[in-house]
Amino acid sequence: MSDTPAINALLEVMRRLRDPETGCPWDKEQTFATIAPYTVEESYEVADAIARDDMRDLKEELGDLLFQVVFHSRIAEEAGLFNFDDVAKGMADKLIRRHPHVFSDASHRTADEQTVAWEAVKAEERKAKDKGGILDDVPIGLPALTRAAKLTKRAARVGFDWPTLNEVLDKLDEETQELKAEIDAGDMDKARAELGDLLFVMANLARKLDVEPEDALRMTNAKFVRRFETIEAALKTQGRTPEQSSLAEMDALWNAAKNTEKA
Repeated sequence: MSDTPAINALLEVMRRLRDPETGCPWDKEQTFATIAPYTVEESYEVADAIARDDMRDLKEELGDLLFQVVFHSRIAEEAGLFNFDDVAKGMADKLIRRHPHVFSDASHRTADEQTVAWEAVKAEERKAKDKGGILDDVPIGLPALTRAAKLTKRAARVGFDWPTLNEVLDKLDEETQELKAEIDAGDMDKARAELGDLLFVMANLARKLDVEPEDALRMTNAKFVRRFETIEAALKTQGRTPEQSSLAEMDALWNAAKNTEKA
């Protein structure tokens, strides 16, 4: 058990929820696999609260995410695999191991030097786990765009990369033309594959620009929602809905909203 009363209280709540006799029927039947989607969802809700700069929500969402860690740890403990303390200790040990400049006599490092050293330690850890391949431990469960950026970043460390940004842009043009060709040919299976190639190059471009692709797309999603809501509001003042207007009318309102944002 933890030495922190609040953590102990949460661990006890989890134990009671999973109690075979008196626990919650839903909680008792959950497994690692069934809980995993909730874990991912809670991570996104943490990111959303940060993006909205809502500290009240962030505190609550961090609690929800912590509960996911407790839930998985409890399932593991019941199976005799590990418990919450093992998870916390493992994390503390890893951070100490990866920060010798803080926790040992290693010399002071700049942020860039620490990034290089961090990756070197991670490479050694992969070897210790028999995961020596460059791409072996890039999680499959990541959002596809994020994983694509991480895959290209990992490959770039060993020299498998376009030297310049312009070469990535040239590849983007090439993939766009290949996608167009398959669409024109009416081959949707090949078009789907070419679209994937195009998105992969876009993720590579984001890495080259030092931009998180998910962040960039999230911002555009928010912009789209904001502008479309402006269209709906403008039509509402006329007693109409988007379904009752033409594309030309909505496009004009969209451009008006766009110009207002730029003003």
